[in-house]
Amino acid sequence: MFYLIYSEDVENSLALRISVRENHLARLRVLQDQGKLLVAGPCPAIDSENPGDAGFTGSLIIAQFDSLIDAQQWADQDPYIAAGVYKKVTVKPYKKVLPA
Repeated sequence: MFYLIYSEDVENSLALRISVRENHLARLRVLQDQGKLLVAGPCPAIDSENPGDAGFTGSLIIAQFDSLIDAQQWADQDPYIAAGVYKKVTVKPYKKVLPA
């Protein structure tokens, strides 16, 4: 089943994000290589794909896991949590309807 992982950043998180970004992306690439990643990306703080110094307000990941517990455990191990990037992480079951 798919699970939605929505994470909200602390204020002024850009420097923290940059410091562990490669480790964060490496975990996502594993999911991608396993065919389990539907979508992943950050939420820019301004209306721009490249927000520069404005940074980001959070991130969205939708991926397949065996259970809600597995999804939560995976989310809890994100390098952004250890680095203090995220102030809140929400994990919920997600049902993909479209595109079919």
